[in-house]
Amino acid sequence: MSNSAGQGDGKRFGVVVVGDEILSGRRTDKHMSKVIELLAARGLELSWARYVGDDRDAIAAVLTRTFAGDDIVFVTGGIGATPDDQTRQAAAQARGVDIALHPEAERLIRQRIEKMNAESDDPLPLDSAEHRQRMRMGEFPVGAAIVPNPYNQIPGFSLDDHHFVPGFPVMAWPMLEWVLDTRYADRFHHAPRAERSVLVYDMPESRVTPLMERLEAGFDGVRVFSLPSVGDPAAVGHAEPRLAMRAERHIELGVKGPANRIDGAFAAMESGLREIGARFVRPEP
Repeated sequence: MSNSAGQGDGKRFGVVVVGDEILSGRRTDKHMSKVIELLAARGLELSWARYVGDDRDAIAAVLTRTFAGDDIVFVTGGIGATPDDQTRQAAAQARGVDIALHPEAERLIRQRIEKMNAESDDPLPLDSAEHRQRMRMGEFPVGAAIVPNPYNQIPGFSLDDHHFVPGFPVMAWPMLEWVLDTRYADRFHHAPRAERSVLVYDMPESRVTPLMERLEAGFDGVRVFSLPSVGDPAAVGHAEPRLAMRAERHIELGVKGPANRIDGAFAAMESGLREIGARFVRPEP
């Protein structure tokens, strides 16, 4: 099997996106594509993703499963202090620990409040209801470590290899980068990965499945993918060859995995396609 984390310890990268607004369609998730981008820039890849609403028990159920595994998990959303923010409590529930104000979080949030007061024409005392509510955002599961937030200094938190950040991209993405660069730099570009594919025409997936199985069995760490398409009539006769070749019904069949094994796997795939009489082309870059 391939090792997405880039090490030999079996760890993979996953993301849990929390928020009713994502599931209802009021907002479109941008986190998964960004996590894929951040990982790819460091020679890593995302292995899985989960979506869950703002329900404490549902979030806790997901986290109970992920805490029981070995994966590195990014969790976005639900760490504020309004009633619909349930991720902090769910994480504590999943770990079987209490919630408590983290000393470093308290210091950082207090600094944020003092800065806000200094810039305000009507500063509020630290014990005001508004600031007390803001301070609750520093209440984390006991044993958590801080994930700094360069945007407004109100931190997220980590529990072992689980890292919790806000749902706002402007905050979450720099925080995720910090986690990667601080905690997992030893995994970067550990095993360069590559991907190659062809377009196979006029052939059902059932005909290429045995070939896919042989390739995965014969090339350790290589995965084979099949992406069927009904074709795009609008691309017929298109001036750009890379679009025109996708006009017909086809399967994009490819191999991905460690870069030093891809050439051999790709050659074997093309040879296998010729043996079964497949008509195929390499897609234009």
